[in-house]
Amino acid sequence: MQITSRFTIALHALGCIYHFEKDGMRVTSALISSSTGVNPVIVRTVLGQLRTAGIVETRQGSGGAHLAKDLSEVSLYEIYIAVESVSREGLFHFHDSPNPLCPIGRNIHDAVDSALDAVQSAMESKLQAIKVIDVINNLEEKIKIENEEDK
Repeated sequence: MQITSRFTIALHALGCIYHFEKDGMRVTSALISSSTGVNPVIVRTVLGQLRTAGIVETRQGSGGAHLAKDLSEVSLYEIYIAVESVSREGLFHFHDSPNPLCPIGRNIHDAVDSALDAVQSAMESKLQAIKVIDVINNLEEKIKIENEEDK
C-alpha cells in the first residue's frame, strides 16, 4: 500500500504557489522543481492534474501557476483524487490468484475485503475533513518561526 508521491508533490506545489505568489514572484515549474527536488516534467504533470481539477491555473511559457480556488475550499481528498494518488483498485491491491482449492485462498477475500474497504473509507473521510489551507497555514507558521529565529 502506498499513495504515490504526486499527492505530496501537489501539496508542495500549492505551498509554493501560495507562498511565492503573495510575494509577487512568478511561480514556474522550474521554481517548484527546485523546491521539491523533483524533475520539472513531473511537476508540470502534477500542475496539469491540478489545473484539470480547477485548483490551479497555468499558462505555458513563463506565465507560471496561480491558485484558481480558495484553498480553504479545497480538501486534501480533492488533491488525492486530482492527482490519482492510488490506482482505481484502491489503496490495497489484493494478490491476483488465491488458490481456490485452499480453505484460506478460497475465503481470504470474503474475510479481508470489507475490513480493507473500511480502512480506505476512514482515510478518505479524514482527507475530506482537512482543508489544504490548514496545511498551508501550518507551513507558513513554520516559515515565520524560522525567520524570527534567523533575526
